[in-house]
Amino acid sequence: MKTFANNWLGRGLENTPGFAAGSISQSPGPEREFFADVTGIEPSPLLNLSELALELGVGALYVKDERNRLGLGSFKALGAAYAIAKRAFAKIEAGETSDPATALHGTTFVCASAGNHGLSLAEGARMFGAEAVVFVAETVPEAFADRLRGRGARVVRAGAIYETSMAEAERQALEHGWQLLSDSTWPGMTDPGRDVMEGYLIMGEEIECQIPEPPTHVFLQAGVGGLAAACALSARASWGNDVTITIVEPEAAPALQASIAAGKPVNAPGPVSTMGRLDCKEPSHLALKYLARQANRFATITDREAEETVSWLKDHDLYTTPSGAAGLSALHHARGQFDELGLTSGSRVLCYLSEGPEQG
Repeated sequence: MKTFANNWLGRGLENTPGFAAGSISQSPGPEREFFADVTGIEPSPLLNLSELALELGVGALYVKDERNRLGLGSFKALGAAYAIAKRAFAKIEAGETSDPATALHGTTFVCASAGNHGLSLAEGARMFGAEAVVFVAETVPEAFADRLRGRGARVVRAGAIYETSMAEAERQALEHGWQLLSDSTWPGMTDPGRDVMEGYLIMGEEIECQIPEPPTHVFLQAGVGGLAAACALSARASWGNDVTITIVEPEAAPALQASIAAGKPVNAPGPVSTMGRLDCKEPSHLALKYLARQANRFATITDREAEETVSWLKDHDLYTTPSGAAGLSALHHARGQFDELGLTSGSRVLCYLSEGPEQG
């Protein structure tokens, strides 16, 4: 594992040409209550893993367990589904309809997905009477495509890699008048990804009510950065500057770290990572904007380190993927780097299990 300090902490990146604008609202509006009522959402567990804390040499280890959120298997259940709920709520508030189940009838949402974002979009569209089209790469297992179809989505295969399927999703959205709903942000495409991140803020609100004592450290896994940005924002809002936030990326895809080093959004090409959900070569601009201001450190872990952590967690009856365990993996491999990370035997650490084991 490698780490480095964020020199933009407290300041954030300057607005540069090509840097997407926008902001995340941390004040839940009535659409949040609407989302909760329609989905019947319940708080996900916060695990107090004292045995693992002792093994890792820290005072306490709290883990937010997102492995069965809304029955979809990951934190992303709070993302696209929430963004779609906001659009349904706006229709109801405008008096265009009164029935949530048909509020978005005639609307088609589209995305590219290698995993959980597509499931969330499909479920959100189904709940509010919309259609869902999910573009996947040829390499995505058919079993996963079947899971998407089981949630009512139409699945379209396009290209050998995610970036190709994303380009095709954008092209067809424009051609057919569909609504593109990405969990990333870039110039000209900010609102959907912002709404996704606002849905993720629900996790932080739950943790503040669940955790028995403020954490001293938070480790957050990151792909494009949406989860990490939302959770970092929540942590700062709850515990201020008393908490140290470390953002963890695959060594093969350090898009956020490279952008922090460059002082602007950049691509970080590299080999394919087994942390597939985090294998993102370009950051979400809005997520980067917030992480530059909120994160204390950035870290990269190898595929081998992530896989070792998955095996270690399995020995403790905690089942996840290399992506789902990445934040924990940084803590798991922090021996010899406690000083660098500000860790002590009394540290209280918060991590996230962001998804359950693969189901295809």
